[in-house]
Amino acid sequence: MKIGEMTEQSGIPVETIRYYEKIGLLPAPDRQANGYRNYRQSHLDRLLFIRRCRNLDMAQEEIRELVRLADQPDADCSEVDALLARHLGHVRARLQELRALEKTLSDLQQACSQGRTVAECGILGGLTQDLDKDSPPGHNNHIPGSHGH
Repeated sequence: MKIGEMTEQSGIPVETIRYYEKIGLLPAPDRQANGYRNYRQSHLDRLLFIRRCRNLDMAQEEIRELVRLADQPDADCSEVDALLARHLGHVRARLQELRALEKTLSDLQQACSQGRTVAECGILGGLTQDLDKDSPPGHNNHIPGSHGH
C-alpha cells in the first residue's frame, strides 16, 4: 500500500509516518520501481501500535523499547511490566504537578476581585513577583505565596 493509504487507515499524517521511519520506529518499506514506498500490513500494524503508545503518552524511547520487546514474542514479559510501571510512575508524578498547578491558578484567580483596575490586579501582581526569591526549593515553577507553608 502507498503512504496515503497508510495515512487513511491509521489517521497518522504522512510527515509523521516518514519521521517514524527516519528515527527507526517504523521499518523502511520496500520501494517500487517508480520510487514510491510500498508498505505492507506489518507496517500498518506497527504504526497502529505506535499510535496507541503515543495515546498513552509514552515517549519515543519507551515505544522503541516496547517495539524491541514485541519483536521477541517468546521472551519473559517482566521488562514490559517494568517499563509500564516506570511510565505509570511518571504519569502519577505529572498528575501531582498538575494538581499543584491547578491550585496555584485557582489561588491566583482568587487574588483578583471585581471592580479593581489592572494596576491593582492581584493576578498580575502575583505573576510579576520574583519567583526564585520567595519560592521554597523544588517549587520554582509556582507563584510565591499561593501555597500555605
